[in-house]
Amino acid sequence: MTTTPDAAVPEITLDPYGSDHHGEAARLRALGPVVRVRLPGDVRAWAVTRHDLLAELVADPRMSKDWRNWNAIRRGEIEDGWPLIGMVKVTNMVTADGQEHRRLRKLVMQTFTPRRVAELRPRVEAIVAELLDELPSHADADGVVDLRRHYANPVPMRVICELFGVPGHEQPRLKELMDNIFRSDLGPEEVTASQVEQYQLLARVVAARRAEPGPDLTSALIAAREADPEALSEEELVGTLLLMLSAGQETTLSLVTNAVRALLTHPDQRALAEAGGEEVWEAVVEETLRWDAPIGNFPFRYPLEDVEIAGVPIGRGEAIMAPYSAVGRDRDQHGEDADRFDLTREQHRHLAFSHGPHFCLGAPLARLEAALALPAVFARYPHISLAVDPDTLTPVPSMFSNSSATLPVRLAHDA
Repeated sequence: MTTTPDAAVPEITLDPYGSDHHGEAARLRALGPVVRVRLPGDVRAWAVTRHDLLAELVADPRMSKDWRNWNAIRRGEIEDGWPLIGMVKVTNMVTADGQEHRRLRKLVMQTFTPRRVAELRPRVEAIVAELLDELPSHADADGVVDLRRHYANPVPMRVICELFGVPGHEQPRLKELMDNIFRSDLGPEEVTASQVEQYQLLARVVAARRAEPGPDLTSALIAAREADPEALSEEELVGTLLLMLSAGQETTLSLVTNAVRALLTHPDQRALAEAGGEEVWEAVVEETLRWDAPIGNFPFRYPLEDVEIAGVPIGRGEAIMAPYSAVGRDRDQHGEDADRFDLTREQHRHLAFSHGPHFCLGAPLARLEAALALPAVFARYPHISLAVDPDTLTPVPSMFSNSSATLPVRLAHDA
């Protein structure tokens, strides 16, 4: 294999505001399988842009998820006010390796079981029905409703907060703080203040559930800690809540938004979905995850030793990003029509929930919520349509979240 010198590897500066995720993803793929990327604050990292290479990377035991192994942090180059710090410098299973990762993941898996997710189905259906009933009341004078704000957002927020026993009065501010984690447009002071408040709010949730335990997962994690204090520290308990609440909200919110947007802009695929059964709506979910992944980019893995990927040497402790928007439309994996939204595609294989040891624990819940929320909105409002030109939709200001900040729709034909 021919080794490419570091100086010969192409580099691209990523847009911190995510103004054009898929255009940027296409440019990444065009530059090669391994690309240098420049992040906010002139921080440099790598990106692996091919599906097969990224699948190997995220399952490679030589790759650490622990931010303490990042050379830039070790050298003191990453400050706590760095706008992306909330996605990197956290203490939970996402940033743990090996035995520590298995310990933290096992605790959540014992409480967040497939059976428990399946048991949520009636509650998700009830929340979906209630929100659909309320949608017309949110319409403006022109009959336009922001479906992201009033439907795609509250479905997963209410489900995940009920699951983890978050009191209702804490939920509005929690949603704002969770959004801040994924945003790239905050100043250093806002980033730091938001991080402090996140932990303060979640500490209040833990205190409330400790005082009044319930059938929620926070109470279950507290019970596990009390049974064996060495199994889970207080910091890890709060960090686990932060992970589950943020991931459980953001991914599904953008998945539902992106799927509705895709169907409203692809009439032929919408017709297939509306004429089909449960399997077709499952295809809607999986094709959206591939074609328009809710998380466009995800940080970071750090080699524990010098490695070589596609002939490019990457040193120990360098940061490697997973660009899910790029690999989702990799033609080597999905064929020449990879850019096409196609429910009849033979395979919808994707990495939107990652792969290997760090495969997303919340994937079954996200799939359940989307598989219920999507057909329900089209069944209840069969004439639903976009109220604006799709090209004018403003993206969420984030390198990570890939979605539009609003989704204005009309629920019925104009009178």
